Amino acid sequence: MLDHDRIRRDTPGASGRVFLDSAGSSLPPTVVLDTAIAHLRREAEIGGYRAANERLDDLAAVKTSIATLIGAQASSIALSDSATRAWTDFFYSVPLSAGDRILLCEAEYASNAISALHRAEVTGATVEVMPSDASGRIDLDALESMLDDRVKLISVVHAPTNGGLINPARAVADLAHQHGALVLLDACQSIGQLRLDVEELGVDALSATGRKWLRGPRGTGFLYLRPGLASTLHPPALDLHSAEWTDGRTYRMADDATRFEFWECDVAARLALGAAVDYLLELGIDRVEDAVVERADYLRSGLRKVPGVTVRDLGDRKSGIVSFTVDGEDPVAVRDRLAERNVTVTVSHRGSTRLDMTGRGLDAVVRASPHYFVAFAELDAMLAALAGE
Repeated sequence: MLDHDRIRRDTPGASGRVFLDSAGSSLPPTVVLDTAIAHLRREAEIGGYRAANERLDDLAAVKTSIATLIGAQASSIALSDSATRAWTDFFYSVPLSAGDRILLCEAEYASNAISALHRAEVTGATVEVMPSDASGRIDLDALESMLDDRVKLISVVHAPTNGGLINPARAVADLAHQHGALVLLDACQSIGQLRLDVEELGVDALSATGRKWLRGPRGTGFLYLRPGLASTLHPPALDLHSAEWTDGRTYRMADDATRFEFWECDVAARLALGAAVDYLLELGIDRVEDAVVERADYLRSGLRKVPGVTVRDLGDRKSGIVSFTVDGEDPVAVRDRLAERNVTVTVSHRGSTRLDMTGRGLDAVVRASPHYFVAFAELDAMLAALAGE
């Protein structure tokens, strides 16, 4: 069991409100805030270079902590400033030419889809969509029938931004690898709320953010690469950290995931990301996942009892994201009405997941994402506010 009293002490931002937007940007625990502020103060005292040099071991430990969380090696982790940066850095490094095929899922996030369409336009590759089955997950039978040796890259959104679906990453990877395709897992909404093990997932690359379920600061993220894969890829940009200038006309890229990093970074934010991951490791990701699932299930059950509310989540196994609509009320108006009662939710619009939302005839949904620090009494308060009580 999680120590809820301790967690609430560590999360002063949760006091006096019902915070249900960890799928957007969660509330960091105190240790994350303290870590970032302490380093910024140190930079102000002695300058950024000296302050960073004092923390070289701690900066290296950030990768070690992330690797521990996902069952990887530290050399397979590249730190980034966002999940989008991590995703696109990998995606743009995969060689593509005319006739190659890129496969996206119906729950694809807008940034990923735009990048795929852009590269297809430039290279002559094609973008195709993997159908979903009756539950909303990627249809594995349909995927198998689509695969051939021209499929170079498959994008899998593990947990979509607009609902509780979880896609079958391992099954997709197993099928893809039979034809030599690479699988890039967008774990932006699953890291920090679900136990992830890259060996079990079997994917070639994974992108993630720090600001959501990991409870880290904004401006942080990371890329995981399957061991040995980095040396086969050419990132779209390099600097003196990702590569070495060997003589006047030659350079040598780093052998591992470091080739996807730049030297300049927000040191305070990266140290704070490490603090967030260490906090999660201390709590235990299995206990956190259980707590998130329990709260999301409780909220879905309560929502189904509120007149006029329709829960919109797909999938058999569900994440901590809860999406719903209210008959006759615009989701933005629902969000704002709840905000007046100190309940924080957000809205997921069609433009973020156009394929899925268009297919289901939805313009927008209200999104609630209760993390483990949310009390069940607060979920009751949210339901009462929604019902107008």
